Amino acid sequence: MTSEVEQPTAMSEALGYEQARDELIEVVRRLEAGGTTLEESLALWERGEELAKVCRRRLDGARARLDAALAEEAGTEDGSDERDGPAA
Repeated sequence: MTSEVEQPTAMSEALGYEQARDELIEVVRRLEAGGTTLEESLALWERGEELAKVCRRRLDGARARLDAALAEEAGTEDGSDERDGPAA
């Protein structure tokens, strides 16, 4: 069984990278400012962990897309593009 802290909620996953990052910055700011109850601090911490995972997934996805594009470009440049078959 997976808890919400381990697996971001569908609502969090719908956030774009920038939205999740901005909300995470606000969560960190509130935690650093203090003045919250233990329960509020724990809820903020959990939300921060969830947002950090969303950001990490978005960045990992962007990295994978970039790597794939670079690999495709490298394959095209050396004439070994798999879609066109072997280079003559």
